[in-house]
Amino acid sequence: MRFIQTLKNIWTIQELRQRLLITLLLVLIYRLGCYIVLPGISPVAIDALSNFTNKTGMMQLLDMFSGGAFSQASIFALGIMPYITASIVIQLLGMVLPSFQKMQREGESGRQKLNQYTRYLTVVILCLQAPAYLLNLQYQVNQAGTAASFGAWTLAYLTIILAAGSMFIMWLGERITDRGIGNGISFIILVGIIARLPGALFFELTSRLPGSTGGQGGLVMFIIEIILLFAVTVGAVLLVQGTRKVPVQYAKRIVGNRQYGGARQYIPLKVNAAGVMPIIFAQAIMFIPITLAGFGSQEGTSGFFHALTDINGFWYNLIFFLMIVAFTYFYTAITVRPTQMAEDLKRNNGFIPGVKPGKKTAEYLDTIMSRITLPGSLFLGIVAILPAFARFFGISQNFAQFFGGTSLLIMVGVVLDTLQQVESHLMMHHYDGLMKEGKIKGRTTGQAY
Repeated sequence: MRFIQTLKNIWTIQELRQRLLITLLLVLIYRLGCYIVLPGISPVAIDALSNFTNKTGMMQLLDMFSGGAFSQASIFALGIMPYITASIVIQLLGMVLPSFQKMQREGESGRQKLNQYTRYLTVVILCLQAPAYLLNLQYQVNQAGTAASFGAWTLAYLTIILAAGSMFIMWLGERITDRGIGNGISFIILVGIIARLPGALFFELTSRLPGSTGGQGGLVMFIIEIILLFAVTVGAVLLVQGTRKVPVQYAKRIVGNRQYGGARQYIPLKVNAAGVMPIIFAQAIMFIPITLAGFGSQEGTSGFFHALTDINGFWYNLIFFLMIVAFTYFYTAITVRPTQMAEDLKRNNGFIPGVKPGKKTAEYLDTIMSRITLPGSLFLGIVAILPAFARFFGISQNFAQFFGGTSLLIMVGVVLDTLQQVESHLMMHHYDGLMKEGKIKGRTTGQAY
């Protein structure tokens, strides 16, 4: 009854209702575009690309983030990942170039300039990725026994279509952010990931039924898999919401004959302040070997290069794990600045009990962040490589991707952020929140995706 009443409350608020309907409409447009095939692409070519994607773990990751558009040779085949890559590059430039740092401090005008540079860089990346995707499509069609050849003119106009498709997705994401619910780019990635879940779940169920090829364990094994998936999801929620509270005492101030202040508050330091960004950084680097191979067949590769393209292999997951731990410390050091926090406390007559204000406070906060970041980074790395362990125990590749990695953390983070916004609208209009007790806590640092 409480759930039904909450839905009624959501529908009663006109602004929230409009935002939800606009979000739903834009998501439907996105999903429709994922099934619009590039002009001149035959069904044979689509089947060849789908078979290649299903056999290759790396290609399945790319297909997951595009909501299946990659394997369908859709106009949205490149998805939103080029924009995310451009955003990461702009963020890194903001850490090393003074001109970009200046724009970051200019407020709204600086943010608009950075967004414009991100769009320009996205177009450049698309002009490089689109021809590589089309050449891979041509290669897979020829491998399937059907002759196909893209001329220079065909490559040019198909590249324009793919670039326009990705830019349109970016525009949809911005409209969702402005007029819908949640962060639009993150929401589009979430929709693409969830779109793959029913098919992966159905395939895993049918593969466990008696008489199926390769099926082991039956329905009991399938139920165990669902329980483990639920447990991993709960762990990811705890990782996103986990905090360490540092007590802060504010000095008493006397104004006239009245005394103000003196109350004790807390600084919530997040266990995983970097969010999902370390996994995105590490995943982008791990995509480099398969990109250098031109999305071609992995059968011809050997040695260490082959190990870096095997997402279920030991070396790939070890390097992936270590990179996530390193990037977690790197991104936390950038997003959480103890020196600035110590200066703000001193400026507002605040201090940590037993710690001197100023430099000692900054060192204390830095020590606390280093200690809580270690378990957070280790757990983040473990969650990221869980799909390899799931695959080791016989779970299908498609379903194993939901046992961890970027997909699970993005789903958890985006869902929590979206629910937090819905709850804010309800509380603002004097309705009960989504939960009976407490509040939903979303990610407050890092990028939304």
